[in-house]
Amino acid sequence: MDFTKKFLITAMASVMLVGCTVPGAHLTVDDKKVITVQNQDSDFSEQVNVYPLTANVVNQFKVPKAFSQTNPSLDAEIARYRYKIGPGDILNVTIWDHPELTIPAGSYRSSSESGNWVHADGTIFYPYIGIVKVEGKTVTEVRDEMATRLAAFIESPQVDVNVAAFRSQKTYVTGEVSTPGQQAITNVPLTLLDAINRAGGLAADADWRNVTLTSNGVEESISLYALMQRGDLTQNRLLRPGDIVHVPRNDAQKVFVMGEVNEPQLLKIDRAGMSLTEALSNVGGINQLSADATGVFVIRGRKDGSKNSADVNQILANIYQLNIQDASALLIGTEFDLEPYDIVYVTAAPVTRWNRVISQIVPTITGFNELSEGVLRIRNWP
Repeated sequence: MDFTKKFLITAMASVMLVGCTVPGAHLTVDDKKVITVQNQDSDFSEQVNVYPLTANVVNQFKVPKAFSQTNPSLDAEIARYRYKIGPGDILNVTIWDHPELTIPAGSYRSSSESGNWVHADGTIFYPYIGIVKVEGKTVTEVRDEMATRLAAFIESPQVDVNVAAFRSQKTYVTGEVSTPGQQAITNVPLTLLDAINRAGGLAADADWRNVTLTSNGVEESISLYALMQRGDLTQNRLLRPGDIVHVPRNDAQKVFVMGEVNEPQLLKIDRAGMSLTEALSNVGGINQLSADATGVFVIRGRKDGSKNSADVNQILANIYQLNIQDASALLIGTEFDLEPYDIVYVTAAPVTRWNRVISQIVPTITGFNELSEGVLRIRNWP
């Protein structure tokens, strides 16, 4: 037996010594340069908050729902709106009772073909009065100026000015819409909702909760869900020349469901949103044989984008725990909305973790037993 013990000890030591040469997904930092960061040894537990989800507190974590409301400021903007002429526009100028000054469109020429083109310097030429500066003016202002100047040549001129083609000012709708592209700014006020509808509406993969409007270099996030689904007109905007409306894809609208569930997977949050109960349902629920019903966690990382790891008091994540030992607790889960990049994790029951440890040890014990029996057979063979 002494020989057997010595042989087993030697075999185990040999395996441990050569373990580093065994192929597999092993990663060591022994031969790497390890960078020491200030305060890296701080207590991580102080940077994580844990909130038990109960019927009394779940409402504190609900995202405020959008509701239908008017937008008086937008209504006032639209009421004050006047189109300003710019280079590239084509104007139609009519002098009543003076056909010699009015170029007729005729049956073969459109108004845009026969009108007065606004040149790059913002001017047009008109008989008798010559160069007229029109850029940045409304048609009413241009009409009044031309009537005043023509009065020196025509008695009581009756002048009418309108824009035959709007070409100087544009806004742009990009991203996940049916027909992305540029849209002309005209004498009819163009709102964000109008622009989306002109673009054919949202595509199937559109993220309508995080639409961006860039105006004069300032970016603003707008929820088309609140505007189009809930009737919140405060999300609507009057578009101006050069504005860019971008509808992103919903690729970032995803959550990760892992742990003791029947089908761990990545889920996409649809346009209506996703609750914790919906996420668990989409993966087939928790594994009734291995899951710990008290340990359903939602791990939500910091969303402020701060990278200051030196602040040991900074909260890195919030963890929300739901106990579903009583199935009625799933009603609480329906009231808890998930956010992009949330991690839903269901822990294993203690007996499951113990069985997994044993399942790793048993093959080793069995192998040693077989090895010892083989040594004894060899020793007693003669």
